[in-house]
Amino acid sequence: MIKRFFDIVISLILVIIFSPFLIIFAFLIWKQDWHSPFYVAPRVGKNEKIFKMIKFRSMIVNADKSGVDSTSANDSRITPLGNFIRKYKIDELPNFFNILLGEMSFVGPRPNVKRETELYTIEEKHLLTVRPGITDLASIVFSDEADILEGSLDPDLDYNQLIRPWKSRLGIFYINKRSIWMDIQLMFLTAVAIISKTKSIRSINKILIKSSADEQLVYVSLRDGPLSPHPPPGSNNIVTSRN
Repeated sequence: MIKRFFDIVISLILVIIFSPFLIIFAFLIWKQDWHSPFYVAPRVGKNEKIFKMIKFRSMIVNADKSGVDSTSANDSRITPLGNFIRKYKIDELPNFFNILLGEMSFVGPRPNVKRETELYTIEEKHLLTVRPGITDLASIVFSDEADILEGSLDPDLDYNQLIRPWKSRLGIFYINKRSIWMDIQLMFLTAVAIISKTKSIRSINKILIKSSADEQLVYVSLRDGPLSPHPPPGSNNIVTSRN
């Protein structure tokens, strides 16, 4: 109840503060190709309920018809302006309206497409017991997701092998340890990450250690080494196919 009240108050304040930017970027995106500046897509929310997530459109029109859900840094579908708004997380500002509608929260596991949640293990289904968020531990640690997938011949498979196992573990860890104080810290560190990802990740690492996360999760969260294929939580097998 406190978290929901916090979400409503802060989102209302931020909508008012950022309204000039919302108008400006909506116009600039629309001016690119004279199509809607918004990308409205179905995502899986709390209790597996489908909702329509609102973002600024960073890709060409009908980009989702390609059937590829994971996005690499060199994805040809991303527009020049789209690269900019993705870099500074401007594309996620319309998520404030999803928060006001009660479909999302400021902090929580990022909402996923149904094709991905259908692959979830029983343990990963725990991610769908809370409202999805704009940011969380995984959003900061893997804010370079597009760079990780750059040059990939199969970005969806590589996502499931390299990124999903750790994003899911971080999401489950957040759910088990969440508090208003942690939410405030993560919102602040999300802003810090835009300026210095290194400083933000070091702070995330301290939060994990203080909250008694397992050693492997603590190590991976530092992102000091290359990622290797790993099974998702609740499974002993590495994903070999997304079908």
